[in-house]
Amino acid sequence: MFSSTDFDKLQQLMEESTENKELLTKLLASHRMEISAVSHEIRNPLTLVYSTLQLIESQHPEVASFQHWDEMRRDIEYMNELLNDLSLYNNNDQLRLAPVDSNTLFKTAALSFASSIVHTDIQFTSTIPPQLPSIYADAVKLRQLLLNLLTNAKDAVYPAPLKGRTPAIFLEVSAGHQFLTVRVQDNGCGIPSDRIAHIFEPFVTHKQHGTGLGLAISAGIAKAHNGSLTVTSDPEICTVFTLTLPVQNNTKDKTR
Repeated sequence: MFSSTDFDKLQQLMEESTENKELLTKLLASHRMEISAVSHEIRNPLTLVYSTLQLIESQHPEVASFQHWDEMRRDIEYMNELLNDLSLYNNNDQLRLAPVDSNTLFKTAALSFASSIVHTDIQFTSTIPPQLPSIYADAVKLRQLLLNLLTNAKDAVYPAPLKGRTPAIFLEVSAGHQFLTVRVQDNGCGIPSDRIAHIFEPFVTHKQHGTGLGLAISAGIAKAHNGSLTVTSDPEICTVFTLTLPVQNNTKDKTR
């Protein structure tokens, strides 16, 4: 699997000559096709296996009490999640661009996240100005990016708040002349300094059930929009992810 640094190096090689660009474009396309094909071939039988397990359990409810039954189901669910994330990572720079009302986009994502934590004690605060500029973007993928960051913050603060603090997450959007800036801050466990440099690399995770692709997907989506995603963290105090998006986005349509 290529890392983001590897793709940056390939991009530099592409810019050196037309021949390099043509050859490496074919190589990257082939790479994506191979990942998609493998993911597809694994997903189909895995879905059948999971459906069979559900059928067995519906016909013989007693199996739910068998030793290791729940672990087996969770392992299959994890594999499905991993395949889904792998597909998203493989295609995170393939955009369907259109004018997007950024105010509506951010408010909808904030409301969606707020509804997901209604039964927790997390304090969620969002600051979204009423007059935000429109952007040219893939609304579906930007929403996915935002929810990835908010969910990541949730995992950092819940269910065990540090030092008796009330778990808190803040979403703040601001607009400058050229960029929109989105900050997602939490007061959770933080990221140690020896890990933060690798936080956006694929398959890097310290969550018990994480696939290690969520932040890599998010960084890829930001980059595809000619934006950036950065992080700062003070362990056991706060972590801040900062997304910047150009207001005038000249990204070319990468839809295939």
